[in-house]
Amino acid sequence: MSERKCIRCLLRELAEKDYENIKKYIDIISPSERADDDLYEKRLSICKECDKLFDGTCNACGCYVEIRAASERSSCPKKKW
Repeated sequence: MSERKCIRCLLRELAEKDYENIKKYIDIISPSERADDDLYEKRLSICKECDKLFDGTCNACGCYVEIRAASERSSCPKKKW
């Protein structure tokens, strides 16, 4: 049986092993460059409502949204945040 793909899901909601790798990457972003928790969660909530989110990936640019949202200087390719 194939794995189910999820429209508008984040990796942390889909596959714990995949998210562990994303979390490791986020953790190495220096604190001065990392978005604070409130900003990070706000960005992800916007991404979850976007029609370009598919299986944790932004189909507008190809990034993992959880990584893009974690960087203070990042921006949404669709200019939603």
